[in-house]
Amino acid sequence: MRAKQIPSSLTRSKSQILLLFFSLSLILLSFLFFLFPPSDPAASSTTHPYPHPLIPPQTSFVASLEHFLTHKALNHRSSDDTVRSLLQDDVRMFDDRKFAKEMDWVHGDRYYPLNFPIRVYVYQMPNKFTYNLLWLFRNTYRETSNLTSNGSPVHRLIEQHSIDYWLWADLIAPESERLLKNVVRVHRQEEADLFFVPFFTTISFFLLEKQQCKALYREALKWVTDQPAWKRSEGRDHIFPIHHPWSFKSVRRYVKNSIWLLPDMDSTGNRYKPGQVSLEKDLILPYVPNVDLCDAKCVSESESKRTILLFFRGRLKRNAGGKIRSKLVTELAGAKDVVIEEGTSGDQGKAAAQKGMRRSIFCLSPAGDTPSSARLFDAIVSGCIPVIISDELELPFEGILDYRKIAIFVSSTDAVQPGWLLPFLKGISSTQIREMRRNLVEFSRHFMYSSPAQPLGPEDLVWRMMGGKLVNIKLHTRRSQRVVKESRSVCTCDCRSGNNTTSSTLSGQSLSG
Repeated sequence: MRAKQIPSSLTRSKSQILLLFFSLSLILLSFLFFLFPPSDPAASSTTHPYPHPLIPPQTSFVASLEHFLTHKALNHRSSDDTVRSLLQDDVRMFDDRKFAKEMDWVHGDRYYPLNFPIRVYVYQMPNKFTYNLLWLFRNTYRETSNLTSNGSPVHRLIEQHSIDYWLWADLIAPESERLLKNVVRVHRQEEADLFFVPFFTTISFFLLEKQQCKALYREALKWVTDQPAWKRSEGRDHIFPIHHPWSFKSVRRYVKNSIWLLPDMDSTGNRYKPGQVSLEKDLILPYVPNVDLCDAKCVSESESKRTILLFFRGRLKRNAGGKIRSKLVTELAGAKDVVIEEGTSGDQGKAAAQKGMRRSIFCLSPAGDTPSSARLFDAIVSGCIPVIISDELELPFEGILDYRKIAIFVSSTDAVQPGWLLPFLKGISSTQIREMRRNLVEFSRHFMYSSPAQPLGPEDLVWRMMGGKLVNIKLHTRRSQRVVKESRSVCTCDCRSGNNTTSSTLSGQSLSG
């Protein structure tokens, strides 16, 4: 039976209607796709590096602390398995659990222990070691003008050494608010690679009476060293923020195996006793800058205003290695295009230092009482090329960052030679100066602590550097277990012969170390 014929004109009409309908549908779908693009986590993290793209990270210690104490600290609750009273078998039981966990990692992760993220256990210490000290700083910041013996305002010094706060605040923040992916907080000690001790040693040193401070140091020491994890490793996998060179001094000898977060090594021996600090176990962290960041736009706009060749504002007389300052003042006094000023405290002093650095090509960074100086990091974030005159200086993240791209290094011997330093600086080409200034813009992110902590910021680089120490830490921890009186044994059975053989777990431990 033949099919019924449909008129060609009617067929064309229907085809045109369908084509029009299809075209309108595509246009509508394209419009909706434009308005509501599909979410791509990877693309989202690339386009918006912050959890809230319109809110920049907070880099002011005072402002960040205020927000932390009034919005987060009161509601912060988390569970952990910190031991409050040590029992006889706690260390043995903990070591058993830790050993079993590490063997799981050995067999399950081909990159262990070089893998990321690093697992950090944060001790929940009593409030007198943590929150109470933060409140003490907050409540006295505006009401006091306390000065150290050399005239430095104590609260500003605490800000410059506030690395304990920045690291701790990031570690305990909810994971949904954190940007760093190379470190995670764990809540069971046997799951941890490292243990963070959140004791604010600098605040307690400057804001408590001397004897009260020493008593608190002893209490904190006993609290931490009572933990099974401490006794298992003798503290080798514990991190102590001891960033001010005067802090925690009375009890340092008891934590000499631990990882110290320091401003420098101070190899002059004035601050640390022999055997207490080393590049093998400790980590150098930058001071918190005391001036505002001069970003790419700021550096570009200030380039034509940088008419000062060499700038320095600070204490002109220092002890120990800082004695070179007085020699440099004698050498440079009255020189053309050189500004050497005695520093002053308070907001006026900060404003003067910031203005001077943003008007200068080079900023002098000589040694202070210790080889390092906060002035170095003020210069970096100000777009002023540091001239480092400190023969014993170890720099933060030196294994990752190449400081030759952003700073001029001059030996103390050359710097004080009559008529040597200024001609040397004037001989540096304008091309090299522009290149170094561009590098400063890129490098400044590595020295700006912030909340939330930023990728490639100092908090991020801490854990990258710490990853390189993990193998040695685990090796030394396993070696320390050889002195454990009742060493663990593994019983293996030879089924064919029916004989049982016992082998020391030392070989097994070496696998996980």
